[in-house]
Amino acid sequence: MNFPRIASLKSHHQFVSHLRSLGLDLPVDETVETGREAPLARAMRVHSRWVGNRFCILPMEGWDGTGDGKPTDLTRRRWRNFGISGAKMIWGGEAVAVEHAGRANPNQLLIKDENLSAIESLRGELVSAHEERFGSTNDLMIGLQLTHSGRWSRPNDKTTAEPRTAQRNASLDAKLKIDGDDAVLTDDDLKRLIERFVAAAVASQKMGFDFVDIKHCHGYLGHEILSGVDRPGPFGGSFKNRTRFLRTIIEGIAAEAPDLIVGVRLTMFDFLPFVPDEDNVGTPDTQGDSRLQFGCDPSGLAVDLNPASEVLSLLESLGVKLVCTSAGSPYYNPHIQRPAAFPPSDGYRPPEDPLVGVDRQVQATAALKSMHPKMAFVGSGYTYLQEWVPGVAQAVVREGLADFIGLGRMVLSYPDLPADVLSGQSMPRKKVCRTFSDCTTAPRNGLISGCYPLDPFYKERPEREQLLTLKK
Repeated sequence: MNFPRIASLKSHHQFVSHLRSLGLDLPVDETVETGREAPLARAMRVHSRWVGNRFCILPMEGWDGTGDGKPTDLTRRRWRNFGISGAKMIWGGEAVAVEHAGRANPNQLLIKDENLSAIESLRGELVSAHEERFGSTNDLMIGLQLTHSGRWSRPNDKTTAEPRTAQRNASLDAKLKIDGDDAVLTDDDLKRLIERFVAAAVASQKMGFDFVDIKHCHGYLGHEILSGVDRPGPFGGSFKNRTRFLRTIIEGIAAEAPDLIVGVRLTMFDFLPFVPDEDNVGTPDTQGDSRLQFGCDPSGLAVDLNPASEVLSLLESLGVKLVCTSAGSPYYNPHIQRPAAFPPSDGYRPPEDPLVGVDRQVQATAALKSMHPKMAFVGSGYTYLQEWVPGVAQAVVREGLADFIGLGRMVLSYPDLPADVLSGQSMPRKKVCRTFSDCTTAPRNGLISGCYPLDPFYKERPEREQLLTLKK
């Protein structure tokens, strides 16, 4: 399937006409305001903190830490870029594993005693970079994303999966060649991991982070537990059991680090796993079971927000007011989670115009925000909009569809987009992410992640030639 490229839509009228031709109601402003009272520049109070504007940097894994889980110069460069971005909320900065067995790759950051000073230094460099460019950091809010990769763990070898699952899933088990129950975490394993998350949160507070994210998205462990309807025992079956893991972590943090803000990045909805057809276009896997995908209707191909709303109600009862929304998984339905024109090497061509995927996330976030107006919502999925990010972002915030605009892949190629938008600068086309997916294809093949097509720094690295050879 071929869809019009965003870069080919040269005017506001052309962009809006294309949206309407797709039947989409995605809002977009033609003129982006500047000044302190502009929608994207207004400060917002989150818990006890003032956040200086409505841009948020989403967490990303660079596959560029050390084998024992410390940051390298490449990691520090990325965090400094987060600091100069102009965004006043940093959601996690990086996905940091709470134990070695739960690392998504052998170079993921790992939170343990001997690594704390190095991870703390990342925050320090981000703050210094932000202060040097913008002056005040009083309205800067920085979190750390705590994670266990569960089914998608590769702690010892970049190309070898060592899955730790919440339950059996025929489609995903086949994808990872899981045969038998050995990969399923026991109840005692989950109880031990609860302790690891709480200890990691306490350490994060001591390192100076304003909040922690208890990651429940993208098919990783927390997300999979939410759909564990077939899991027996105290962590599966009923809603109460399937949320016990999350609830007990939050209660543990409240007891041991009562002043630490807790956020949750939540997959609002999921679809069946997709596989490439004979034309390499994504199509639903016939082995998929919609019951095992959190937040979809019985068809497995439409959104059901009731489960996500039920989780948000639980979070509110526990005092959590900060949520970052996402959808699907980069491993088994990337067009849902990360709309893109070009698939990663292990993906498939999108079965729908990627704008449909962007709109789906924006509208789902808006619906949940209307159901839970006291929570602060960070939305995701905006990068595919490219030059139209500012107009859509302003309209979303102005209309109250989300409180913050989360940017991920875009800041790898164009880290200072928020600063440029807020100051009224034009967006240099050569910096704008075109969703080539090289930042995903590289780590899928064991290389460090970065923007090889557009970032001059990564263009000059030897991994670029390796990546070009792999893509051929």
